[in-house]
Amino acid sequence: MRYETVIGLEVHLQLDTQTKAFCGCANRFGSSPNSQTCPVCLGFPGSLPVLNEKAFLHAIKVALALGCKIQDLIKFDRKNYYYPDLPKNYQISQYDMPLSYDGRIDIKVDGKDKLIRIKRVHMEEDAGKLVHPEGASHSLVDYNRAGTPLLEIVTEPDLSSPEEAYEYLTKLKSILGYLKVSDCDMEKGSLRCDANISIRPAGEKTLGTKVEVKNMNSFKNVRQALEHEEKRQAEAVEDKVKIVQETRLWDPDRGVTVSMRSKEEAQDYRYFPEPDLVPFVVDKRVIEDIRSALPELPEARRARFMDEFALPEYDASVLTADIDTAEYFEESARVSGKAKIVANWIMGDMAAMSNARNIGIRELGLSAGSLASIIKMIDSGAISGKIAKEVLNDAIETKKDPEEIVRLKGLTQISDGGQIETAVAAVLAKNEKSVKDYKDGKKNALTFLVGQVMKETKGKANPALVNEILKKKLGE
Repeated sequence: MRYETVIGLEVHLQLDTQTKAFCGCANRFGSSPNSQTCPVCLGFPGSLPVLNEKAFLHAIKVALALGCKIQDLIKFDRKNYYYPDLPKNYQISQYDMPLSYDGRIDIKVDGKDKLIRIKRVHMEEDAGKLVHPEGASHSLVDYNRAGTPLLEIVTEPDLSSPEEAYEYLTKLKSILGYLKVSDCDMEKGSLRCDANISIRPAGEKTLGTKVEVKNMNSFKNVRQALEHEEKRQAEAVEDKVKIVQETRLWDPDRGVTVSMRSKEEAQDYRYFPEPDLVPFVVDKRVIEDIRSALPELPEARRARFMDEFALPEYDASVLTADIDTAEYFEESARVSGKAKIVANWIMGDMAAMSNARNIGIRELGLSAGSLASIIKMIDSGAISGKIAKEVLNDAIETKKDPEEIVRLKGLTQISDGGQIETAVAAVLAKNEKSVKDYKDGKKNALTFLVGQVMKETKGKANPALVNEILKKKLGE
């Protein structure tokens, strides 16, 4: 390629607290507009902010999990700008002394490991939300979100492709999920990403003119927006068109980025120390207590799953990407004693059901013990693998116990040789051509005949016994 891409990401994470960052208003999604506001988050004269302790401790937890160093002195700053969704005309944020700095996330793309440096993780408050009614000539504003505690996680410009950006975000979200500091729901706006992207001639060290891309509400959209933008910038350079530093919006319907405004520099925000929040020092013991209480993170759990359950790396990676899936697998594997079989069911049928419903594995409503029960029934020969899929579906739909479903629907596997011989005889009598094909050397005819016997027995016959009896009857 004639050009190389340089990408830096800024992720905004809403923290899961009962109240907002600097006031006592509820921090809750979905309430009626402007019902969660007070003089502090609306910026009334004389109102004073007070830092939310839980939000601050959550912030340290995230920073430590990402390998960051914690700032000795904690200071907040005012970021000044005017926009209708910012009632105070400034945002409480952190500028020259962020909460933490110098972290890292390791990713793997195309089988190659790559270190992505995290420049800073700092605290700030969210702005309100503008609402643009379709067809209307006006906009509305909801200040419920104003003051929501946010973390901004900023990378160095270490990413060199949209795919690397996608992998970084996936890995970051996985870690944040394990920490349980946010629901990380992009549809609700709990996790948002802005991307800075530029291109430069291959081998060049000087950075090109960067463009910020916003309005990407999924990791897939981030990847697509960056793919479009690197192509757009390369074409502009080829056509001798100057790339300007600006903010662009991603339009997912048209698959293009659209210019929004020229990009501000730090001086445009006139940062200065927040006068209403006194700088303070965190007790080192508090930091070490949080560090020692960090949960087992995805990479460590993946390594343990490979060692403890003898899982392939791929299986362990899939199962540990999401905390709920990892916990569900581990519980079911311990109950059933069949880790690899549990992994196959979770990554196969259960993942398909979760994706079809757009919900997590826990929301399917099937307990880990119930999955273990289905696997045990297969292992004991009580039901076949085909019947097990039916039982799984019924258990999820009806919330009934799998063993009760098998009993009530009479799904117990037929392992009686006499019953199966009767079914085999009936199938052979109806399928003389397949019998002849098999005897003429067409071995796949046996597969067809097995399927017919399973159909004859409504899927309840023991497949191994069916194969054995069929071969015997066919003269093998």
